[in-house]
Amino acid sequence: MAIVFKPLILLLQLLSFSDLFIGIHSIGVGVNYGQIADNLPPPSRVSSLLKSLNITRVKLYDADPKVLSAFSNSNVEFIIGLGNQDLQAMGDPMKAQSWIQENVQPYLSQTKISCIFVGNEVLSGDDVQLKSYLAPAMQSVYRALGNLGLNKQVLVTTAHSFQILGSSFPPSAGAFREDLAQYMQPILTFHSQTNSPLLINAYPFFAYKDAPDQISLDYVLFQPNAGLKDPGTNFKYDNMLYAQIDAVYAAMKAMGHTDIPVQISETGWPSKGDSDEVGASIENAGIYHRNLMQRIAERQGTPARPSVPIDGKVGNAPGTDLSHIDYSASQKNAWLSLITFLLASVALLLWLEC
Repeated sequence: MAIVFKPLILLLQLLSFSDLFIGIHSIGVGVNYGQIADNLPPPSRVSSLLKSLNITRVKLYDADPKVLSAFSNSNVEFIIGLGNQDLQAMGDPMKAQSWIQENVQPYLSQTKISCIFVGNEVLSGDDVQLKSYLAPAMQSVYRALGNLGLNKQVLVTTAHSFQILGSSFPPSAGAFREDLAQYMQPILTFHSQTNSPLLINAYPFFAYKDAPDQISLDYVLFQPNAGLKDPGTNFKYDNMLYAQIDAVYAAMKAMGHTDIPVQISETGWPSKGDSDEVGASIENAGIYHRNLMQRIAERQGTPARPSVPIDGKVGNAPGTDLSHIDYSASQKNAWLSLITFLLASVALLLWLEC
């Protein structure tokens, strides 16, 4: 699969500079700070521009000390990551303690770190051994924080692919894959005991491209449509993302948990794809993100959780070439450069107060 993101073209064709700036500034979104790209601006530059855009939350896929230091004494709140390659080591209490003391504790007095996500989409992969490391690693990191009195200040979670669900429609019949039950149960118990959220990466695009003759494009793009009714609850859904969120709630309920918040850690729509990837276009990407941003601004909740508003993070994808961006340009060009940097994957990442 070859998905291509063209953020600058998307911005020029679908959004005016001022409209996008006003939208981001008024909503107060956060960003996914990816660092696998070319010619990225230094952390100090990013820090300055994010403050100007009223972006107060950042998701970092590691615990880069340069980034954390650059945001010291700022109002920016971080969720930092522990890679899949570190899960086995984190099961060792001494190594987990050392990681926290080296990568978290030294920065907390000046940089806000509210959450650590341990591993990314581990359970949807094929590595059975890695899956077995996940829950113990989360528990070990949490205990390490507790040893320093930081477990109330910094939450611990992990990010899952939507593929961990074996059934997702109707939403009330949502269920996790049977082969993952042995891994999900201890993770859900952990979330319940520590009051931490379950993170899901959800992309309605993938469901649409697999069955474009059965799924309405308007339904997945948040456009006006007839909607779908869940016969189990009589809730009406006018978009797929909300149905996916509620399917996760139902899956957790089926395993005995109703007290864990679900948060979308990643979602988006591609601007270009292969010939068989129906719906991947600049126009649809713009519609998806613009409509979702609007719902974020309206503080909407899902039919099953109407009182829990959606909040948002705009992010860039690994591997995106940013070499064409001139970060030393005039102030207006600097704004546009940063927005392009933030929208490099044309992906919106959601995070409800992790």
